[in-house]
Amino acid sequence: MTQLTYIAPCHFGLESVLAGELKRMDAKDVRADNGKVEFSGDYHLLARANIGLRTAERVLIKLGSFRAESFEELFQGVKGLPLEDFIGKKDAFPVKGWSLNSKLHSVPDCQAIVKKAAVERLKAHYGQEWFSETGPLHQIQFSILKDEVTCMLDTSGAGLHKRGYRQNSNDAPIKETLAAGIIDFARVKDYSRVQDPFCGSGTFLIEAATKALNIPPCLRRKFSAQNWGLFPESVWQEERSRGLDLIKRDSDFFAYGSDLDKNAVELTKANAKKAGVLGKLSVITRDIKDFESHEQRITFANPPYGERMLEKQQAEEIYKVMGRVFRRQEGNSYYIITPHEKFERIFGRPADKRRKLYNGMLKCQLYMYFK
Repeated sequence: MTQLTYIAPCHFGLESVLAGELKRMDAKDVRADNGKVEFSGDYHLLARANIGLRTAERVLIKLGSFRAESFEELFQGVKGLPLEDFIGKKDAFPVKGWSLNSKLHSVPDCQAIVKKAAVERLKAHYGQEWFSETGPLHQIQFSILKDEVTCMLDTSGAGLHKRGYRQNSNDAPIKETLAAGIIDFARVKDYSRVQDPFCGSGTFLIEAATKALNIPPCLRRKFSAQNWGLFPESVWQEERSRGLDLIKRDSDFFAYGSDLDKNAVELTKANAKKAGVLGKLSVITRDIKDFESHEQRITFANPPYGERMLEKQQAEEIYKVMGRVFRRQEGNSYYIITPHEKFERIFGRPADKRRKLYNGMLKCQLYMYFK
């Protein structure tokens, strides 16, 4: 079966987690880089990765890489790529991308050049002067880093963080893919007990439950590449069946959530029901000061941090309370993500381990306590 090279972007700091996921999926040539993992595999792996990856933002087919320091070099490089292997004469092929630390720094100009080169390549192959672009979407993406250009095709469509269970969220949600990475750091198992005292829309609890039960995160959604007519629909059906067969329906996992906001509690329950894990959750309305620490539990927290002075002061009071109620007990661990630079001092003790992560564009620290 045809082997392709793929690229899966991810949050900075989660590259090793994503690489581990791909190796467990039997991906070949797995290479982690800043904010992405490159790998290779067949059509089945393309479907498996889209359906089952927890920390990837999307799955891209790598069309090629080349160096370009001028628009002419960019044009010729793109024109030399085998676009016709994937893009038909009626297909839509919009272009988007980014450039960093490169001579070609104007992204709009680069987009225009890449589009022009793609059109010229396809014109020569199909022998036609105009493309209606009324067919399935083939999103071309490019990245230019230190004058090195990489061109890709997006197979996912909507980002893979869109699992389908979170139609609504609270004001400060953590992205599903980032939550999944933190859960991986915590080594959640099918027998774990986890809790989140700021459950919000339930992301930590639901992602932990689906991991413990081995439910593929995107089992129930569709992907752009399914519309291309290039990959047999049987491949997608077989990979969905494979995912269903691997679910651990007898898992002993259980999660406990709480939030001061009654609406957040109801939202968590609604989202958990959509995700098919409501039976593995207990969610109540409770203030953080009433948090109860139990042995052998993993606690995740994305506490408020505040953007204005009064909000920051209120957030810092919450951190002090957390320091009191998050007690050291046998087998307990705490994973707290926040952008507040003085969190440890306010919380009352230094973390056993820290890791820099980004929640969207916001630089955060993951503070880990397990001793």
